[in-house]
Amino acid sequence: MAETHALPDGRRIAYRLTGDSGPTIIFLPGYMSDMTGGKATALFEQAQAMGHRCLLLDYSGCGASEGDFADGTLTRWAEEVAALADALTTGPLVLVGSSMGGWLMLLAALRLQDRVAGLIGIAPAPDFTDWGFDPAEQAQLARGETLWRPNLYGHPPTPTHPLFWADGQANRLLGAPIALTCPVRLLHGQADDVVPASLSLQLAERLDATDVEVTLVKGGDHRLSSPEQIALLLRTAAALIEGIS
Repeated sequence: MAETHALPDGRRIAYRLTGDSGPTIIFLPGYMSDMTGGKATALFEQAQAMGHRCLLLDYSGCGASEGDFADGTLTRWAEEVAALADALTTGPLVLVGSSMGGWLMLLAALRLQDRVAGLIGIAPAPDFTDWGFDPAEQAQLARGETLWRPNLYGHPPTPTHPLFWADGQANRLLGAPIALTCPVRLLHGQADDVVPASLSLQLAERLDATDVEVTLVKGGDHRLSSPEQIALLLRTAAALIEGIS
């Protein structure tokens, strides 16, 4: 059952928290996703079995959290992640970000700094407001118009709002070194037709960290949600936790 945490400005963020000791895994969902997904649930259940903490959350305007999705930005959501980490957890953190959540993972880690003991990116998509839109789409967003795209997974069309796009452009990371030095594990499907697997290799080069591993999953699509792929995520998370404990 989700609880809510109130930020000073009145935003109420839905979350689930388990465990009372050890490092805390924080799962950051992708664009228009929430904490009920298979990867989030699997990490939460593994944390319960292993006895370490795990925090799941829905960004404002997403899932069970209050707010309007059109107001959502990376800056706003990174602020929420950092606020809940500070209010609800102590000790080292392992941030796990899926797709857009992989970009948000980096931005939140830059805010949380020394508390972050590890990062796991699942098809991370930093800077996708730049490389993920053609010039005509970028011009439409720059004019303040919402862009609607067909959803690849059978859901209603997916909006990109001008506020989110502009904030994303202001938060691009791949053009310079990224000042994060904790261990990083990047998992990426070689059949990903949303975020190219080469992006994880580019991210690995940009990170200041030296302990960086990129795992390419043959045949893996963008979601990396098959039982075997979720098992890979759980092994990766367990190994990082063991190295910290």
